[in-house]
Amino acid sequence: MTRDFRFYKTAKGDWYIDLPEWKGDPEDLQMIQGADEWLDLVSSSNEVLLNVADVDFENAEFITLIRLGEPNLGGGGNYYLERYQEQRADLKIWLCEIVTFIFDKYPQRIYFKVK
Repeated sequence: MTRDFRFYKTAKGDWYIDLPEWKGDPEDLQMIQGADEWLDLVSSSNEVLLNVADVDFENAEFITLIRLGEPNLGGGGNYYLERYQEQRADLKIWLCEIVTFIFDKYPQRIYFKVK
């Protein structure tokens, strides 16, 4: 099953995921350490809507889990975007525990498509 997520860039240039059901620290929703570069790459403005899933779907791109982060260094999952729209991207992306909030795990691949 795919889900749509809205990401937005603040006036300061910081990217965040719009996740009203998140009850933790709002700062956890900031996209940093490559995730912001990923959103810059896929967006054409200060907002982007991504269709996201942990299984492949039609016309989806994907990021691949390289390794899990060390718990004492913030944990999370380290992902890699090799290509985007048939162009080499070569982008390392760190995603925090929000991934497990959404998927209940760190999927081997996260599939996405800009809506």
